[in-house]
Amino acid sequence: MGIYINKGNTAFRQCRNSEYVDKSGLIGIVNRTLFTRQKFTCVTRSRRFGKSMAIEMLAAYYDHSCDSRQLFADLEIAKDPTFEEHLNKYPVIYLDLSSFTRELHKGKVVERMEKELIADIRAAYTNVPVPRGASLMKYLLRIHAATGDTFIFIIDEWDAILRECAQNPKLPNQTDDYVNWLRSMFKDVSGMEVFAGVYITGILPIKKYDTQSALNNFQEYSMVKPGGMGQFFGFTKDEVRTLAGKYGMDFDELEKWYDGYQIGDVKSIFNPNSVMTALREQWCESYWGRTGATDAVADFISRNFDGLKDNIISMLAGERCYVEPIGFRNDMAEINTRDDVLTVLIHLGYLAYDRRTKECYVPNMEVSDELKNAVRDTGWTEVAKSLEQSRMLLDATLRGDASLVARMVQEAHLANASLIKYSDENSMSCVLAIAYYYAHGDYIFHREYQTGTGFADLVMMPRKNVNKPAIIVELKYNGTTGTAIDQIHQRQYPQKVAEYTGDILLVAVSYDKKTKEHQCDIETWHK
Repeated sequence: MGIYINKGNTAFRQCRNSEYVDKSGLIGIVNRTLFTRQKFTCVTRSRRFGKSMAIEMLAAYYDHSCDSRQLFADLEIAKDPTFEEHLNKYPVIYLDLSSFTRELHKGKVVERMEKELIADIRAAYTNVPVPRGASLMKYLLRIHAATGDTFIFIIDEWDAILRECAQNPKLPNQTDDYVNWLRSMFKDVSGMEVFAGVYITGILPIKKYDTQSALNNFQEYSMVKPGGMGQFFGFTKDEVRTLAGKYGMDFDELEKWYDGYQIGDVKSIFNPNSVMTALREQWCESYWGRTGATDAVADFISRNFDGLKDNIISMLAGERCYVEPIGFRNDMAEINTRDDVLTVLIHLGYLAYDRRTKECYVPNMEVSDELKNAVRDTGWTEVAKSLEQSRMLLDATLRGDASLVARMVQEAHLANASLIKYSDENSMSCVLAIAYYYAHGDYIFHREYQTGTGFADLVMMPRKNVNKPAIIVELKYNGTTGTAIDQIHQRQYPQKVAEYTGDILLVAVSYDKKTKEHQCDIETWHK
């Protein structure tokens, strides 16, 4: 058993000994690419979305130094017609690039990495000498010529060196050396001969260059373009429902915290790491963690390209935002536009992406909390204050304290003047959704909700198992709260909402353009 070659199946065996959700169907997809022009596969997804577990599974399946039949016998791949053909048939080279990023400050990391790989592979092929000064590819070609072996090459965190150099300008820039090494390994004709298949995974897709990609022979699957691999990017709703039942957890709570990602045609994908942590802890909260990535997010959004600040705030309020991801060069060092920032946030998992509408949005409570932390770190003090005060606003609403609600809405309106521009009821409803940010934990928000004979400006429906009244908010721009309350009754808003809930709070908010004063009335409608 080597450090980089023929590592065996110990890592995947530990996965199987733990709670394991069957994602072995991925193997069948990769099997169909082996020994074809499509043998080079790049699958990129956000942190904590199971990248390492996927490659541990692939390594255990292909590695010829071990017997993994029993590890896969009860999994989906065992029913695949390609299962026997490729099971434990290849020497597997397994490289985790993140283990080398700690040495970037020393320089020449690619040279050291290649030397370590050659030394480890040499120990596995003692009868094949290493020519003096030979590169890794030349050595693999010699092994192939002498033994006929073709390799499976797997790289975890393939973009780690690129990301570290981009985020830390004090490090020696070794990206060109690394890209040239990748090209020498996988782009040249030699790679077609030596490798049965190549699978690389990381966070960012392959960088786009002015001419052509250094690795344009790779079939790419990403958070933006997942192809047919959506179900393998995280946990599906059915998988989480089964886990919730097994562990006695509230599925609706898991859904609120960790669902919301749309990966291609799969509309409901959960963050797998957070789900598993919540099951172990028997508690739902943010397990994202304050990482360097969060610091990078704060830096990106603080640049405020083309009104980016307004987009981030509106998405925290539950809105969606159009994004054009095609221009992003897949390089954190080249963030030059609003669309670049939104696209990198999608790849990092801070935003979800609907490919059909080209819209991004905040997927769930966990990510919302982390984005709120990023907003606080940007120095957007007015926005951060509004978000922090939202708990008080919800409490005041539930108590029926109309005067406090009016004062806090007015403060939120003033704090977010750049976003709403005091223009109309639609912009005011967006500000209200921001002001009631904390309520997302217990309520599902609906703006312009069809009720009775009209559309309510904002309806907050209590989530399942939440014992709180629904809230209907009607806004009047240069009108009175009495007119707003009358409209709620005349258009029979409560009757429609009552089909899904119990008692309802009717909240009327008015805004006077001249005085910039806000008024509020609150009534309780009993079912």
